[in-house]
Amino acid sequence: MLYNLLTPLSEQFIAANLFRYLTFRAGAACITALVISLMFGPALIRTLRAIQRQGQPIRPDGPERHLIEKKGTPTMGGVLILASLTISTLLWANLSNGFVWVVLLLTLSYGGIGFIDDYIKLSKASYKGLSSRGKLILQAVFGLAAAIAMMFLTREPLATGLTVPVFKEVLIPLGFAFPLVGMLVMTGFSNAVNLTDGLDGLAIVPTIIAAGVFALIAYLVGNRVFADYLQLNFVPGVGELAIFCSALIGAGLGFLWFNAPPAAVFMGDTGSLALGGALGAVAVAVKHEIVLGIVGGLFVLETVSVIIQVAWYKRTKRRVFLMAPLHHHFEKKGWSEPTIVIRFWIIAMILALIGLATLKIR
Repeated sequence: MLYNLLTPLSEQFIAANLFRYLTFRAGAACITALVISLMFGPALIRTLRAIQRQGQPIRPDGPERHLIEKKGTPTMGGVLILASLTISTLLWANLSNGFVWVVLLLTLSYGGIGFIDDYIKLSKASYKGLSSRGKLILQAVFGLAAAIAMMFLTREPLATGLTVPVFKEVLIPLGFAFPLVGMLVMTGFSNAVNLTDGLDGLAIVPTIIAAGVFALIAYLVGNRVFADYLQLNFVPGVGELAIFCSALIGAGLGFLWFNAPPAAVFMGDTGSLALGGALGAVAVAVKHEIVLGIVGGLFVLETVSVIIQVAWYKRTKRRVFLMAPLHHHFEKKGWSEPTIVIRFWIIAMILALIGLATLKIR
């Protein structure tokens, strides 16, 4: 909004010229989202505690200590993330940019699905909310709509092509199948973050790390000079998504202040489904879908552990892991929660560096 209001005045007011620069607005978006989160977080947590007297329902078949240590902690903290992210993005992004609106609306729609899921869980005092099929159908519908919109916002042949990291000239033409692939990326990553969100701070920090990587990718891919120098596919307009990713970093840091062990609030499906969808949508927009699988490899690993566990158990009635997702396996092995969380953060950082390396290796 500020960009649209003040940029036309840059010739009359020198200070207004600052709003022309992505780097300035990205930094401002991060700080704005952080400040909003820190200011309104305590009031939101008090409200959630008053409404949710029993807190988030805990799975009875989960790690035993969760029934004691996490009982009574309110959920739906994702509302704080979404509110600060949305306000900051609307304040600092170019609102005439279609990519910004598609990614933001996709994020909010996935957050809405998560909100409904959390509400059902709380109203029934059960860890079971929306059916898996119901969530997947809603995610698929919104994801497909977002992928189609991005296809029309992007020039051919990139509009319907899938880029491959490292190989600069490889572009897999997907044609009309592209929206399906884009939908799978958004839906799959949304659920991957949701599965990872099982310990205090476990999901939010890798999300912040991934958002930082994609803020840089969006900036580079959306800039003709840098894209040509690094031999990346130039996608006009996606540079504005650096503002969105920066706001996501600030919102995530603000939430982490209250989610750090022992957590005062959980993000719930309201946050986890939205955050995963946001990362997936940005990756599709900047044409780095495969790189997202590397940068967000921790989320992929957690999802694969669930798939392996379920598939192997159905076939043999035996378990590969003591419990899935993977972080629960290490809990069962006796690792402390901070040990698991910090080691998973380290893995996320390493994977982010590997993902960044693909930008230079051509």
